[in-house]
Amino acid sequence: MSTTERRQKVVRSHPGLSLVQQCKLLNIHRSGLYYKPRREAPFNLRLMKEIDAYFLEHPYYGAERMTDYLNLDLGHRVNIKRVRRLYKLMGLQTIYRKPKTTIGDPKSYKYPYLLKNLKIERPDQVWQTDITYIPMLRGFMYMNAIIDVHSRKILNWGISNSMDKEWCIELLQDTIAQYGAPEIHNSDQGSQYTSSPYVEVLKKHNIQISMDGKGRALDNIYIERFWKSIKYEKIYLNPPNGGLDLYQMVREYIAFYNTERRHTEIGKVPPDQIYNAKKVAS
Repeated sequence: MSTTERRQKVVRSHPGLSLVQQCKLLNIHRSGLYYKPRREAPFNLRLMKEIDAYFLEHPYYGAERMTDYLNLDLGHRVNIKRVRRLYKLMGLQTIYRKPKTTIGDPKSYKYPYLLKNLKIERPDQVWQTDITYIPMLRGFMYMNAIIDVHSRKILNWGISNSMDKEWCIELLQDTIAQYGAPEIHNSDQGSQYTSSPYVEVLKKHNIQISMDGKGRALDNIYIERFWKSIKYEKIYLNPPNGGLDLYQMVREYIAFYNTERRHTEIGKVPPDQIYNAKKVAS
């Protein structure tokens, strides 16, 4: 039974079991049921939206240069300590220098980057995954997604108000259950992806593990391009008014992205057309 099917069995007003107890019994992560944005001071939320929009265009801007941009170009009066905190909260990493999203596990694994000069020519040859910050009308949330690099199809996604590894593991397991295992899994070196439980799932399915070089955000360029698309084409145009609103908005956009949106890099056709055609041929 997939994670989605197990979530559907949850009864929000169950007379004898709380949501937490039901999640434990069904072996699902409770963040998928709580679409409640994280709160932050209004001024910080404004800064985060401005940082996010500018960072999409300038991923080499570290906290120091971003502080200059906010103060000199936008007229704010903020110090670098505040900007560094917001970078960490948003999970941002620069090309040259990567603030840690979370404190790494000393026992966590690190693997080489396998995609350099690799010819990617079939579906499920390479998957990429990442987490991004999503601005809301009141607060913010995080989105996690897995993309098939060859077709650009978004295979699976989730939203949460935390970035813990259980959420990422659940998404990975659900995606493998639905599509089978890829040959290569690529991610950054975030603690979620280097944690022993996450790596164990990959090894169990004989998946080669590829990780971006430290501070090289563009090694994960395909998922980064998707983040830019969904934010500019959907989120920024109509900021969601709550977690459920965000969920519905993302679901609608990804359906459009996979089945209708034409991609120049894959011959001006939608991702589903490439993914499904090659899967049938194989």
